[in-house]
Amino acid sequence: MAEIERETMEYDVVIVGAGPAGLSAAIRLKQLDADLEVVVLEKGSEVGAHILSGAVLDPCGLDALIPDWKEKGAPLNTEVKEDNFYMLGEAGEIRVPNLPMPPLMNNHGNYIVSMGNVCRWMAEQAEELGVEIFPGMSCSELVYGDKGEVKGVVAGVFGLEEDGSYGPNTEPGMELHGKYVFLSEGVRGSLSKEVIAKYDLQAGKDVQKYGVGMKEIWEIDPAKHKEGTVTHTMGWPLNSNAGGGSFIYHLENNQVYVGFVVHLNYKNPHLYPYMEFQRFKHHPMVAELLKGGKRVAYGARAITEGGYQSMPKLVAPGVALLGCSAGMVNVPRIKGNHNAMLSGKSAAEAAYAAIQTDRSGDELSEYETAVRDGDIGKDLKKVRNVKPMWSKWGLMPSLALGGLDMWTNTLFGLSLFGTLKHGKNDAESTEEASKHKEIDYPKPDGVLSFDRLTNVSFAATNHEESQPCHLRLADPNLPISTNLPKFNEPAQRYCPAGVYEVVEKDGKPEFVVNFQNCVHCKTCDIKDPSQNITWTTPQGGDGPNYPNM
Repeated sequence: MAEIERETMEYDVVIVGAGPAGLSAAIRLKQLDADLEVVVLEKGSEVGAHILSGAVLDPCGLDALIPDWKEKGAPLNTEVKEDNFYMLGEAGEIRVPNLPMPPLMNNHGNYIVSMGNVCRWMAEQAEELGVEIFPGMSCSELVYGDKGEVKGVVAGVFGLEEDGSYGPNTEPGMELHGKYVFLSEGVRGSLSKEVIAKYDLQAGKDVQKYGVGMKEIWEIDPAKHKEGTVTHTMGWPLNSNAGGGSFIYHLENNQVYVGFVVHLNYKNPHLYPYMEFQRFKHHPMVAELLKGGKRVAYGARAITEGGYQSMPKLVAPGVALLGCSAGMVNVPRIKGNHNAMLSGKSAAEAAYAAIQTDRSGDELSEYETAVRDGDIGKDLKKVRNVKPMWSKWGLMPSLALGGLDMWTNTLFGLSLFGTLKHGKNDAESTEEASKHKEIDYPKPDGVLSFDRLTNVSFAATNHEESQPCHLRLADPNLPISTNLPKFNEPAQRYCPAGVYEVVEKDGKPEFVVNFQNCVHCKTCDIKDPSQNITWTTPQGGDGPNYPNM
């Protein structure tokens, strides 16, 4: 096949992903020098379409980037008024007092937000400064220079044949080159994964850890709505089967975000994270809140949980990893958007300084230093042992010892435990099915709990069916030959969108990939015990379309 010819566009900085990290970088670059050529490429149909986050936002990132964000109309409308923590049992709950918790756990001054709307607003700010933003433009490949540096990306490839080859109707896309490329793809981004592997950026770091977060938006009875209330729970229904917990955030317009997180290092391959979420809503406390309401949206997304010790090296020649591409979530706070914004700002400042001295295509070591020694590093270092404690010792010991560790880090800047290791990655944590009992999950009632496919329709996800499947199997036979007899093929359960099925055909089991259902959570890329599935970017505009609310 003849070499593909593509149009080339030249920029100072090319940014992949219009999330809080990428948009912060773009805004800061134009604040520093209005003449810089900056482009942001977003795979969603619009900015915010792929942003799943009913979040409590620490505004420190916005404060640093756009100090007058209130005057500019940023959609931070619901300030947190009340913080609640509960330990759940099957029939009741115990309130955990706020007083013994470290100050960093306090949500005073934070806001309940739609991060999709925050990103839409940030995109407006960026465009006013002259940033070019192209939604519906998936970045499918990295472009390397003669010295092995990252010099750009390939974006906008459409109309591939079903087998992935170029056909007569294929649009080959274009190459966008930059003096520096910023990858702000979010969790487990395909280009970030390639960069981490190619340049061995995880060397000397701990393994990355993940959770899967699922969320529904509900409109509830106004009499039960308490705008500004934040509630977190732990315990039932997961108990000892897995780590994780829930969040319930009351925003404006009688809406609540109801979310559930399951840590992906669980051992039992029979565990069904989505059904744990559905079962949670039948707890008396939650069921009473939702009674008489209606679910209006659903989505799911992986969450980085490794923290400080798991962040890879952030830079390689010509490229930098921003935000959740590197894993900057503060796990006990369940917050990462503030760090994503701060990372974008720091990367922009490092790139600006380099470009001013005619540098390009090298490592932005100044950015690495700013993250690890600055506010992001300080934020993550204080909580670095909470997740490994939970994984090693269980919920109750980790609550006590994790609280102590956060206090000593806050007061004295030191830990009695040093820096704990995570151990196995999440795929390796999965044990054989024969070692565990199957879990009997109640059938969804269609009122509080719903089957997966019904809920996926509320994510408004869409993929052109004639395009190649973006979920690549290294060995198409392995799900049936290995994963089914050994692990009862957990892809049937860990996927929160019902993408993977084992069906019977001609009396034999067959593995089916319904990629059209995919909500781009990337759990399969993380949890598959044989590491046989690779999530790649589908064509631009495809995927979920989370609501503008």
